[in-house]
Amino acid sequence: MNEITKTTAMERTRLSLFYLAGYLIPSGVMLLIAPRLALKLLLSTGDYGDVFPRAAGMLAVGLGIIIVQMIRLRLSSLYSTTLMVRSFFFVCLLSFYTLARDPFFLVLLVILSIGIVLTATSYILDRRYTLRSSQESQKPIS
Repeated sequence: MNEITKTTAMERTRLSLFYLAGYLIPSGVMLLIAPRLALKLLLSTGDYGDVFPRAAGMLAVGLGIIIVQMIRLRLSSLYSTTLMVRSFFFVCLLSFYTLARDPFFLVLLVILSIGIVLTATSYILDRRYTLRSSQESQKPIS
């Protein structure tokens, strides 16, 4: 595979991660600064106090920073890991909604699902492109 193909092989997937960073960091900051307002904007009907949402915000900002570094450093070997982690989060959020019946968890599920579909689609397309490119470069020259 030539150098241009190597650097652009997973570009769609990399770009899809901007969506992930784009909701993790702002929502995390909002949960840290104004937890009650953030929960209200996310349609929460539950009372989670002030400390727990702030802890969740801290974790969201931390994850967002890691995602930004993955994007910046083009760590394509970790792109599939983001899909696995978000799939785990999906199952957890679904169970949280089942337990609490708080629409907040449905909102999070929709936001999460959009990102999973975006990244999974990009990942599949990028892998196909990479596979096709490597097969073409291995064809004997006639």
